[in-house]
Amino acid sequence: MLAAVDHVQLAAPPGSEPQLRTYYADILGMTEIPKPPVLAARGGCWFQYGPVQLHLGIEEDFRPARKAHPGLRVTSIEAYARRLEERGAKVVRDDSLPGHRRFYSEDPVGNRLEFLEPVPAPG
Repeated sequence: MLAAVDHVQLAAPPGSEPQLRTYYADILGMTEIPKPPVLAARGGCWFQYGPVQLHLGIEEDFRPARKAHPGLRVTSIEAYARRLEERGAKVVRDDSLPGHRRFYSEDPVGNRLEFLEPVPAPG
């Protein structure tokens, strides 16, 4: 039986770890977590905020995920969007999902990320 999503892995090109650390740690506010030594030898980096983990794995034949993406639930979405913009990240707001506020951003290697917050039901 499925219980939860443990993590989401995105691909990244070789040598991109410094840019990934800037985006995921400094801009998004996640914490880098150590990879097991056998996996660390492959490159890439892992990040966590609360129960949410994103793993960035190195792929020699890298192409960014422009359509496929993780959907990350946030609180205070407008404040979070401002945080990203103030730190130089592109934010693209989208109002086409009923019952949610949301925006998209891209990491420094072009992977798409969705950030969303449910809108409280009236009443």
